[in-house]
Amino acid sequence: MDPEQQQLSLDGMMRADDLTAAQADAARWKYGFYVVLTGIVVILIAFGAAVFAAEQFATMFAGVCGVVGTIIGAYFGIQAGQSGKARVEVELHRAHELAVRLAAHVGPAHAPKVIDEVLGRRR
Repeated sequence: MDPEQQQLSLDGMMRADDLTAAQADAARWKYGFYVVLTGIVVILIAFGAAVFAAEQFATMFAGVCGVVGTIIGAYFGIQAGQSGKARVEVELHRAHELAVRLAAHVGPAHAPKVIDEVLGRRR
């Protein structure tokens, strides 16, 4: 199966909400990367100009490493946090949908018995 057919079959298996979430996640990573890369380039240009003006490479390099490290760490930390949050929200939505479907299937007459069997008796 060529990659294009595989991509089409994967898109077909995803629901509209999942597909939109995946596209939004990919766009967040892509544009976030561009913003971080632009910030690092600007900092490096400013660093180069300052080194030529002041000729104190070691002192300025330490400052640049701190700033660049902070920016990169913040970027990956935020991305990882958002990715985890999105996965949890999708799972919560699916679990809720399953619970509603099961509740509709059981019906009000059998609900107390099923709840007691699944969750145990209330105290």
